[in-house]
Amino acid sequence: MAQARALSTNPKASSGSNAMSQRLPSDAQAQAAQESAAQAALELSLVLSAKQGDRQAFGKLAQHYQRQCAAVALRLLGNAHDAMELVQDALVKAFRNLEQLQQSERFGPWLMRIVTNLALNYRRSRSRRQALSLEQSSGGEGDEGEDLRATLAGDRLDAPDRPMTSAELGDAIERSINELPEKQKLALVMFAIEKMPQKDVAEVLECSVEAVKWHVFMARKQLKKTLASYM
Repeated sequence: MAQARALSTNPKASSGSNAMSQRLPSDAQAQAAQESAAQAALELSLVLSAKQGDRQAFGKLAQHYQRQCAAVALRLLGNAHDAMELVQDALVKAFRNLEQLQQSERFGPWLMRIVTNLALNYRRSRSRRQALSLEQSSGGEGDEGEDLRATLAGDRLDAPDRPMTSAELGDAIERSINELPEKQKLALVMFAIEKMPQKDVAEVLECSVEAVKWHVFMARKQLKKTLASYM
């Protein structure tokens, strides 16, 4: 017992233990940095090979980024089939335009920018088609078209008297995210949901890291306001 007390009060033993505990995180960080550097080197090698026309190298790049691209596309389009088709289109476009990638080590953000641009263009064209459909549905007969818009809005905004299920809350969150301004939505999806580095998000959005932080902050603020009645 006395020896145990002596060990617990021994400053040298205590300092040695502290030094070891302080070294462990740094060792883990060093290993993570080495693994990250090795992955970056492998990716750069694949990009350079793909630029020379190596389809197998590009296939490995596509396989690595496909899940993340599909997740972002799905968030932007809300339809799994459309998202997968769009990702395939983005990969084809990326392969055909690899010579335009000036910084070969930045393939990931470059590919994501292609995905988001295609997704936003698709959303805009779909919105125009939906607006045209609503206008045509009125048929020039009174306010039928306005009644349809009011019905759609009512379905979205009328809060139920019963507690919401997790599925209903999830739907409300999805709708709220979809209603965010484009850059706020993209920043929130890529950084907060897909966990992309702020630097990569900034490159995709063609803005500063500080702007990314601002977009995410404003998006979260708007979501809290929109979803306040559900919480």
